[in-house]
Amino acid sequence: MLVGYSLEVCLKAMILIKLGMNEFINQEKSYFHHRLEELADFIPDLSEKELAILKCLTHFVVWAGRYPDPGSKRMSDAVDVFEISEQHKITAKDLFHLSAKVMQHVQTVVD
Repeated sequence: MLVGYSLEVCLKAMILIKLGMNEFINQEKSYFHHRLEELADFIPDLSEKELAILKCLTHFVVWAGRYPDPGSKRMSDAVDVFEISEQHKITAKDLFHLSAKVMQHVQTVVD
């Protein structure tokens, strides 16, 4: 959950820097969400596995880290996280590698 929150803040900050304040304000409604894989679409060369990790993290950023019960509407989301994790064989090492890759992308945004 905390990794997801950190990545969300970092991605939105990079978008703000990249667009500039005025353009970000014009487009801000398109960033009022927590879908990490969509927020990261400006980072080149993200693999299918890395996008899957972002999708799984979104699950925790949106509700799993905040609420004890997903409610009937989100029951399948929990199953999806496990299926995605198994399908892509996601490990903690993969998660932290992706986090580092996103954080390193800041250098290309600010240069």
